[in-house]
Amino acid sequence: MSDSRPIALDAMGGDHAPHEIVAGAVHAVRERGLPVVLVGSPRVLYEALADHDAAKEIPIVRAEEALAMDEGALASLRRPRSSIAIACHLLRRGDVSAVVSAGSTAGIVATGRLRLKAQQGVLRPAIAVALPTLPHPTLLLDAGANAEAKPEMLVQFAHLGAAYAELAYGVAKPRIGLLTIGSEAEKGNKVVRRAHELLQTSPGLDFAGNVEGHDLLTGSVDVIVTDGFTGNVALKTMEGAVRYAFRELREAISDSKVARIGAFMQRSRLRELSHRLDAEAHGGAVLLGLNGTMVIAHGSSRAPAISAACQLAADLSARGIVARIGDRITASHRSHRLW
Repeated sequence: MSDSRPIALDAMGGDHAPHEIVAGAVHAVRERGLPVVLVGSPRVLYEALADHDAAKEIPIVRAEEALAMDEGALASLRRPRSSIAIACHLLRRGDVSAVVSAGSTAGIVATGRLRLKAQQGVLRPAIAVALPTLPHPTLLLDAGANAEAKPEMLVQFAHLGAAYAELAYGVAKPRIGLLTIGSEAEKGNKVVRRAHELLQTSPGLDFAGNVEGHDLLTGSVDVIVTDGFTGNVALKTMEGAVRYAFRELREAISDSKVARIGAFMQRSRLRELSHRLDAEAHGGAVLLGLNGTMVIAHGSSRAPAISAACQLAADLSARGIVARIGDRITASHRSHRLW
């Protein structure tokens, strides 16, 4: 299944915009064969494209405003003609298949909710992040869209994550875990305990029970649900721990001749591990539950990560992630009415 419509890439969002964003767009077009349209200031973008001799390859849609990386959710109202707002407008109109941005997460979420609206029956959209587990990634959501969540929202996050796991990883019956402070059903605050009860009796979900922070990378479940505050803290803690471990590993490898020889012998395994744990290699997070496909790349993304984010957006859109979520939410509501 394919979609000939381009990906709308917010060229003004990100710590290294627009040059790294443009370089990522050029890579996505030339190396991945993806159609991309850049959204931003034409003068700036033409100059950046000229550096790659790509001015005639990638079209530009004008947007003179941009959300700063330190701007929050209210910026979506203050800047109605920002690059991310124009990208969402293109998606809503059907001119593009998906939106990719490395801009302010709060601004992207707020703009997406305002411009695209939540899907029918979805209480709140959630950010899903793929954790580098084996044999396939584990999805963590919410990773930052909702600082607080009601129990019913956590159940919906499970459905959003299950739809993603089914579509992207081919998991026939995704196992759902609820992130809290203990494996016992009574552990956690009132919201978590009530969510545990609802997940146990929710049709269409394979609830495996509670999981803890040390379970994030074990692959024991396919989807881990939590509120956006907890999820974001857990994600940033894990990313920091991975960076620290690799820094220590590099120092240990270079510590002696024997260690360097051992590292050389294991170089393919080390490269594989490094790639698997590199968040930028997997494209970014996905904002699920809106009437359109949106991928949020890391704010510090360089060109390879932007290209990967475009690929992720194209794949999810072509496979019908929005329709899959809609079917799941409709089925869950129908089941509750029958009860």
